[in-house]
Amino acid sequence: MITNGIKHVFFDLDHTLWDFDKNSALTFQKIFELHNISVAIQDFLAVYEPINLNYWKLYREEKIDKSNLRYRRLKDTFDHLNFNVEDSIINKLSIDYIEHLSSYNHLFDGTVELLEYLLPKYQLHIITNGFEEVQLKKMTKSNIAQYFKTITNSETAGVKKPNPIIFNHALTAANAFPNESIMIGDNFEADILGALEVGYDAIFFNIRNEVIEPKIKQVKYLLDIKMYL
Repeated sequence: MITNGIKHVFFDLDHTLWDFDKNSALTFQKIFELHNISVAIQDFLAVYEPINLNYWKLYREEKIDKSNLRYRRLKDTFDHLNFNVEDSIINKLSIDYIEHLSSYNHLFDGTVELLEYLLPKYQLHIITNGFEEVQLKKMTKSNIAQYFKTITNSETAGVKKPNPIIFNHALTAANAFPNESIMIGDNFEADILGALEVGYDAIFFNIRNEVIEPKIKQVKYLLDIKMYL
C-alpha cells in the first residue's frame, strides 16, 4: 500500500535509525573499564535496559527530570545487582556515559540505503526525545546529519513525544502540514499514537515484535519502508 500525498518524512532517531542498544553497550563497556567497575556487561545490561525504558517513560510523562533519569537508572541497576557503587562514582558514570555515547556510531541495517532512497522524493526530518547536546553528535558522527532538513528535540520544543506540541513544533520547523507528513519510529505510544493524534500518517518500526492493531502500518526491517514510500 503506497502512501500518497506525503512530502515530509519524520524519523525518530534512537532505536529507529541509530542502534542505541549496541552503541550503549559499547559505551558502558568503555566507562566501566575507565572506572574499574567489575560487573559483567551482559549481566548489567539485562537489568539496566528495562529499568532505563521505564525511566524514559517517566521522563516522557514529565514525572522525573533529566538529572534524575541519568542517576536513577544507574543507581537502581547497581542496587538490583547488589553491587555497591558510591554516589560520586554513579554521578561520574552518568556524565561519562553521555560524553562517550556519541563516539560509537552503529546504525540499523539499511539506514543509509533507505535515506538515499527517500531523499530525492521527500524532505526528511528528525523528532527525538533525546537530549539536545547528544543527538546532533550522534547524527554527525554516524554520517547521517546531512540527510535531514530539520531536527526537533524535546528540550527545544519544551515537551516530549507523544505530546502534540512537539509534533506541531516539528511541522512548523519543516513548514509542513500534518496530512502531507508521516512519522516513523519504534515507540508505539510516543511515535505512532502521538503522530496519528496530530494528523500525521505513521509507520511503526516494530523491531521488538509487539502486537499492535492490524490497521497500523508496520515494518520489521527499515528497507521494508520502501513498500509504503
